[in-house]
Amino acid sequence: MARRKVKLAYITNDSARKATFKKRKKGLMKKMSELSTLCGIDACAIVYSPYDTKPEVFPSTLGVQRVLTKFKKMPEMEQNKKMVNQDSFLRQRIVKANDQLKKQMKDNREKQMIRVMFQGLTGKSLQGLSIVDLNDLGWLVDQKLKEIYWMIESTKKRGAKQGKAQAGEAADGTPRSGREKGVAAVQVPVAERVGPSDMNMANMSKPQWLVDLMINHAGHGGFGAEVMIPPGFDGKNHRSVWPNGFFP
Repeated sequence: MARRKVKLAYITNDSARKATFKKRKKGLMKKMSELSTLCGIDACAIVYSPYDTKPEVFPSTLGVQRVLTKFKKMPEMEQNKKMVNQDSFLRQRIVKANDQLKKQMKDNREKQMIRVMFQGLTGKSLQGLSIVDLNDLGWLVDQKLKEIYWMIESTKKRGAKQGKAQAGEAADGTPRSGREKGVAAVQVPVAERVGPSDMNMANMSKPQWLVDLMINHAGHGGFGAEVMIPPGFDGKNHRSVWPNGFFP
């Protein structure tokens, strides 16, 4: 059976608090002993409580003094390097949780825009989108286009290398296996199959439908005719015009 999660709050009941203290103090001392034995490190613990007249120490009074003396001999910067109190520990956890939240929100936003992008490719109208939505959608389209351009260039380079290698082997008459010869006879480099005129990176423009949609977006979602498109906006630099907290 799964253990019930304990609420980290002060126990107001005296008897329950005392029982919890004894149980957890015993567990702490056991863990300290295991840590010291298994890892071969110097460790100590001092526990004060209103239920005992003397503090309980681990491993012994002399052992605690030896560890504390060793700790005090360290430089002050090294002493405080990994030292935290409850306040600093909670602050670190809050910062980490906020970073995780921002990352998750960005991931969710990107998935949402991917869904909108595919809906637009299937012919669904995008006139209900706001300026922020269009800005994020434009950023996503730019990123996907960059990935496509990179894949095209990588494929062309691989095809060119294969063509040069085959030409060199044919020139020096290096024998190859029958199967490889058969493949080489029919294989055409990707660069030759595609053709430079079809895959010219400079001539592949940004999606004009997104720019037209933003300009002709009158009367939908608060993006009416009275909204002016900032001067110089051509669909290629929209991130500098409408920045947001999700995408750069």
